[in-house]
Amino acid sequence: MKWINRILLICLLFCMVGCLYLIFGYAPVEKTMGVVQKIFYFHLSSAWIGFFAFFVVFISGVAYLYTRGERWELMALASAEIGFVYTTIVLITGSLWARSIWNTWWSWDPRLTTTFVLWFIYLAYILLQGLRGKVENRARLAAVYGIIAFINVPMVFFSIRWWRAIHPVVITGTGFGLPGGMLDTLLFCLLTFSILYLYLLNLRYQGLKLVREIDELKETVNNIRRRI
Repeated sequence: MKWINRILLICLLFCMVGCLYLIFGYAPVEKTMGVVQKIFYFHLSSAWIGFFAFFVVFISGVAYLYTRGERWELMALASAEIGFVYTTIVLITGSLWARSIWNTWWSWDPRLTTTFVLWFIYLAYILLQGLRGKVENRARLAAVYGIIAFINVPMVFFSIRWWRAIHPVVITGTGFGLPGGMLDTLLFCLLTFSILYLYLLNLRYQGLKLVREIDELKETVNNIRRRI
């Protein structure tokens, strides 16, 4: 898997440079919000990739319950950790944006509130995966939890349509509703953040797999010692 990560890393470096150029050199400055609107590209990209990461947790949970394959358990945990980081970025960039636009660091807007709840839900998932006990029982419980937890993801997305909110609706029935320069920049940022997600997912999965192999080796050594 090393060659995959090398390719992803090379692509990621070029995309990051291109992403920064498009945001600060190509995309037009929004007339009302000014230059602070450029936080939008990091904010929305992080939100979408975070949602996708939690969808991978959902799919991996279903696959684990069906196959009991260890790789699905590790894939779910790796994706949950990365999705948690992306969601943290969403909350931070959202607060910075809100301070400039709404003159407050935080508002209990439906979108912000449901995102905050989502953050805590997957924090609990990560903590659940770290509990001690029989690996199979923990993995099965985590898989079920990860499947149920995904219910909150569409709630976050549709929250500003279901309840009265001050959060802007970026995606409408006809698309993103952005002028060409902004739309091009946003799509390229989504591509960049996606490559970063794949790179981190592969890296973290291999790390978790190595840790699991080390734990199994330690357990084998301890069993041998007890017999001696």
